[in-house]
Amino acid sequence: MNKIFITGGAGYVGCVLAKYLLNKGYQVTVFDTMYFTDNFLDKKNKNLKIIKGDIRNKEYLEESCRNHDVFVSLACISNDSSFELDESLSTSINLNSFEPMVIAAKNAGIKRFIYASTSSVYGLSKEKDIKEDHELVPLTLYNKYKGLCEPLLFKHTDENFSGVVFRPATVCGYSPRMRFDLSVNILTNYAINKNYINVFGGEQLRPNLHIQEYCNVVNVLINAKREKISNQIFNVGNENLKIIDIAEIVKNVVLEKFEEKKELKIIRTESDDKRSYHINSDKVKEILGFVPRLSLVDAVKEICDAFINKKFSNTFEDNIYYNVKRIKNLNIS
Repeated sequence: MNKIFITGGAGYVGCVLAKYLLNKGYQVTVFDTMYFTDNFLDKKNKNLKIIKGDIRNKEYLEESCRNHDVFVSLACISNDSSFELDESLSTSINLNSFEPMVIAAKNAGIKRFIYASTSSVYGLSKEKDIKEDHELVPLTLYNKYKGLCEPLLFKHTDENFSGVVFRPATVCGYSPRMRFDLSVNILTNYAINKNYINVFGGEQLRPNLHIQEYCNVVNVLINAKREKISNQIFNVGNENLKIIDIAEIVKNVVLEKFEEKKELKIIRTESDDKRSYHINSDKVKEILGFVPRLSLVDAVKEICDAFINKKFSNTFEDNIYYNVKRIKNLNIS
């Protein structure tokens, strides 16, 4: 399976994944609307093909993914605050386009379809160890639609077209197309540039996943035997921590990396974000042998180094770092 087709391949995770797979020797095609530009892709790599396209255009998508082995579905409006957008936009991209996309991939001769769902499909749960068969309690359109898409993939799988779903925890760490609207990344940005950390709520539990480990698990799913992954769902996370505990880790790492900072305050405010869940990732370990090695601390250190090396600017004002702000600014429909 040498030819990989990635929708959303120019995004926060996508551009890192594309580079990772190219370095592994794959031929990679990135299919993306380029709302955030294609400036973060390795355009000089002869094994990379870049296509500007919208997943809602089924015909173009089907034509584009022909002659590929694996389809990796990342494209979506990826943010729990997507409720700020016109609901019809989120519905058309995150839900209505999904089944036609699966059918297009199957018609194009794709052998394996890997769907990136999200662990936020669990929404709110007091259980200490949420496994893949736990009830889905979506609290936003984003995680509601992610959950609704999963069975739509399995509806079309057969002996020639296998499908697998993974539910990653909240991703953190450095990417050339950086996001500062994800919990660990948000807190680090505040600590470095505002000299305080604003924690909304704090008691909510959130699992985390280093962006490089996200890439690692996709590679595992590409290469796994069909019978191990077909019609399976896998939680993929590492540390399950309270938001306030994440803030303390960020504070300690930032103070270590920026010696000129003598103090960082953590300010707690009330929040209406009730999402709280503690996922169990034993299944992906037991069946596929995948165990994340990189930690939240590693992610924060990487982001600190990127700031030290001046890889970012205007991280509170520039909407390139914020998915929903960017889409609203572009007046996308």
